[in-house]
Amino acid sequence: MAKNTIYSALDLRDGVYQILTRESDVALTAVSTPSGILWEWLVMPQGLENTSATFNRCVTHLLRSVRDFAPRYFDDVFVHSRAVNGKTDVEVQKEHLRKLLGLMLKHKHKLYANLKKCIFEASKIPILGCLVGKNGVRPDPEKVRVINEWPTLSNVKELRQFLGLATYLCKYVENYAGKIRPLSQLLKKEAEWKWTAECQQAFDAVKQGLTEAPILAVADQDRPFHVVCDTSDFAIGCALMQHDHEDRDRVVYYQSRQLKPAERNYPVHDKELLVMKYALAKFRVYLLGSGPFGPRFTANCSEVATHLATDDEMVVVLR
Repeated sequence: MAKNTIYSALDLRDGVYQILTRESDVALTAVSTPSGILWEWLVMPQGLENTSATFNRCVTHLLRSVRDFAPRYFDDVFVHSRAVNGKTDVEVQKEHLRKLLGLMLKHKHKLYANLKKCIFEASKIPILGCLVGKNGVRPDPEKVRVINEWPTLSNVKELRQFLGLATYLCKYVENYAGKIRPLSQLLKKEAEWKWTAECQQAFDAVKQGLTEAPILAVADQDRPFHVVCDTSDFAIGCALMQHDHEDRDRVVYYQSRQLKPAERNYPVHDKELLVMKYALAKFRVYLLGSGPFGPRFTANCSEVATHLATDDEMVVVLR
């Protein structure tokens, strides 16, 4: 979706219920109710082992010719466009929508959208808990508001609920794993619940990190990536970076995790190699096929770089 300026989102109505059950399989879906009535599904019911796979395969096959500008996720289809060949972004968007809607109606098993949930020709659209627009990706303001208004935690259950939502948004927070360490210590089996000043500081740091979260760049496969790595005594972290069309260094994705007890005993250069391996694994789908890229060591993660170059900020290009 990089470089695009206008977006639409379509919600396929009733999801898997749009797929008809094969006539010979209708009897296999029979359900007996307490009233003694036998019901059989004429459309694909939810809960079957192959329901999601069948629905995905059907919709993917049907919309395969428009996947370059209309990617989808289950029952959501996202259309993105930009000005090309002398046409405005609105004109291109309308062409894309006509092609998409034409395919949805052309097939013998037509796909229908829920008009009330559709968004057309907007500057940004919600996608999987975030807002995507021409300026980049940012967390859903409603989820950030919930985090900011979360009261002080009083037990493990509340802590799990808080971390569940916060971790969903962790890609926007630098060194998230390091920030939540005092909180995660309370989740250990033998830990006694004690809300300390350090826990409150970590709680506030997560809130602040999401409130001040940067607008992440939409990954552009036509531009090179570079990875920034860092490590501490208790956590490792990395960021996938990319220069935008204005040559600004933008974050695409943050990743971090806490070190295991054995890993904390590693010498510094081994920790730095560990974070490099971690970054390669986490950002693999972005880096494969993108050409050479460079992991850059920050001021706190320079021992490996010292062995490889005299400049701690030197970019090491892996081929």
